[in-house]
Amino acid sequence: MSGYVGNLSAKQAEALEQLREKVKDILPQCPSQSDHFLLRWLRARNFNVQKAETMLRKHMEFRKHMNADTITTEWKPPEVIEKHLSGGMCGYDQEGSPIWYDVIGPVDPKGLMLSASKQDFIKSKIRDCEMLQKECDLQSERLGRNIDSITMIYDLEGLGMRHLWKPAIDTYTEVLTMFEDNYPEGLKRLFVIKAPKIFPVAYNLVKHFLSENTQRKIFVLGANWKEVLQRHIDPEQLPAVYGGKLTDPDGDPRCRTRIKYGGQVPRSYYVRESMNIKYENVVSISRGSSHQLEYEVLLPGSVLRWQFSTEEADIGFGVFVKGRLGEWQRAAQMKEVVHSDRYNSHLVPEMGSLTCTEPGVYVLRFDNTYSFIRSKTISFTVEILHPNNQSPSKNSSTIEASGQ
Repeated sequence: MSGYVGNLSAKQAEALEQLREKVKDILPQCPSQSDHFLLRWLRARNFNVQKAETMLRKHMEFRKHMNADTITTEWKPPEVIEKHLSGGMCGYDQEGSPIWYDVIGPVDPKGLMLSASKQDFIKSKIRDCEMLQKECDLQSERLGRNIDSITMIYDLEGLGMRHLWKPAIDTYTEVLTMFEDNYPEGLKRLFVIKAPKIFPVAYNLVKHFLSENTQRKIFVLGANWKEVLQRHIDPEQLPAVYGGKLTDPDGDPRCRTRIKYGGQVPRSYYVRESMNIKYENVVSISRGSSHQLEYEVLLPGSVLRWQFSTEEADIGFGVFVKGRLGEWQRAAQMKEVVHSDRYNSHLVPEMGSLTCTEPGVYVLRFDNTYSFIRSKTISFTVEILHPNNQSPSKNSSTIEASGQ
């Protein structure tokens, strides 16, 4: 049986009654007391009554802590989030569910993170979830049938490495965890459109924070994405820019009065110049020496990502490729793929990435050979981001050399 009202097995109906009895002390404070509402928590926990009860009780604590009941009317996001974080509700699908759009390409993750707190981002997403739930309730009244989930469209045109900046990804995964824990079964389907080649890498960073049920609702569309959207959304409800007929009153095909498209954050919004980054490794490089980190990349399309800072002085840095793991070579003997340069990483943390088009041994080389007086302490984190379900890799070997 489906686990929805009107289509319950005997065991599922019994679980529903048990859950209602167990949570009767908090039910009056819940956003809804309906069977539809309680079944969402049961489906999220495969009709395990005890787990569903625990999940719902934690959610009610969450609502109290975050003032979720009044967040849409009594809390306003900072101006930088309102103006430069993309997203918006626009139209309804053929079943009457609200449609939410996220337009990723124009978003400036680093600018946003330097201009607002992580808590503000999370609260803005809670506000969106509450607003969408209220719209589902209104649709239920308008249509005379239960509407409790939404369709999402993720426009990934322009997705790049800047969107995979680690502090931004860390915040996004917290948002996903919040969504999974507190708004179960709120997603009907999610269409990913215009996904670039880097999408598998990006998806692999966040998929572990999504339940299997949520993952099954994600559809990555190909070149015929407009045709697929039109099967689920009537033209009058679909913005013209996405293949429909809907426009703003002034004829804007992007419907920008309803969908925010983000954009570069002006530095005037910045409240900090850098993020407090926790590094995984620290190494001291003697004066006149270099230090090499070797990473064996097996899968084409993997992304090598690094971030580092130094204490008190600059450091040279470059990336090379060589033939065999563990075989030390001078910089001049290897193929340089990221030009070696000196970085003032004692002033501003340095971060970067490289898409590895071919398998091989990639060498990250910290160069202190030019310094005859001062040794350097480097704090760094390096990852290999795979375009599949493997976990990020750590360094396989390190080599320090004098005068090389």
